[in-house]
Amino acid sequence: MCILIGMCIPASLLAQNRIIHAVVALCDNQYQGIVKVPAGIGNGQSPSTNLYWGARYGVKTVFTRSKEWILLGESVQKNPKILQRLVFKHKTAPVIFIADAWDGKYIKECTEWFIESNSGKHRDSVDVKGKKYPSGGSSSLLCYIGHDGLMDFDLNLNITADGAYRESIVLACYSKHYFSPWLKKCGSIPLVWSTGLMAPEAYILEAALHEWVSKFNDKEAIRSAAAQAYSTYQKCSLSAARRLLVTGY
Repeated sequence: MCILIGMCIPASLLAQNRIIHAVVALCDNQYQGIVKVPAGIGNGQSPSTNLYWGARYGVKTVFTRSKEWILLGESVQKNPKILQRLVFKHKTAPVIFIADAWDGKYIKECTEWFIESNSGKHRDSVDVKGKKYPSGGSSSLLCYIGHDGLMDFDLNLNITADGAYRESIVLACYSKHYFSPWLKKCGSIPLVWSTGLMAPEAYILEAALHEWVSKFNDKEAIRSAAAQAYSTYQKCSLSAARRLLVTGY
C-alpha cells in the first residue's frame, strides 16, 4: 500500500498493533508565551484541571469518555517532566493510543521529544498492567497538542531521518509554518496541522483518529474529519476550518 508521494507502508505495520503516541504540553500561564487563561486551566503542573488534559475538551477527558477507546490504565514512567501517561486501546481495531501530559514548564523539552521521535529516536515501550507496548520513535503516528513553543524559542537538534514510515499530527497555532522544517528533516508525513491561530482541543484529534483507524492511507479523509469537528465545536464555517486545518507539506 503506497501513499501519493510514493512511500510504501510495510505490510508488517498493517498486521500488528498500530501505535499512536501523543504528547500534550500542558497549558501554562507562567512558563509559556500564551494569552493568559483562567488560573485553574492554565496551571501547567496540574493535569487534572488543565485546559489541554483534564478540562472538558482536554485529551484525558475526551478519550476516557470516547465510545471508540478503552482506557487500559495509567503507565508509570521515569521521566519526571511527564506528569501522567495514559494508555488506550481501540474497541474494534488493533490500535494502541498512548497520551502523555507534559509539565507545561518543559514545553521545549516536550517539543524536542516529539520532533526527535519523528526521526526514530526515543524508541521505548510503556508498561500497563504487565503488558508492554512500543512507544516514542517506534510509533506509527506521533501527535503534538498544545501551544506552539517554536514561536517563542529556537531548537538546536541534530536530526537524521531513519527511513521508517511515520505520520504526524500537530495541533498548535501556525504549526505547519513552524514545524515543517523539522518534520521534513525527520521524513514524517503530516496528516493534520494548522495555518493560523487555533484552539488545539482534543475533539479534533478524536475525529482525526477515527478516520486514521478506518482509513489508514486517506490523508484527505483524516484532515476533513478534523476540520468538520473544529467547525462544529468552534461554530465556524467548514470552509474556514478547512483553510485552518490542512494536510501535507
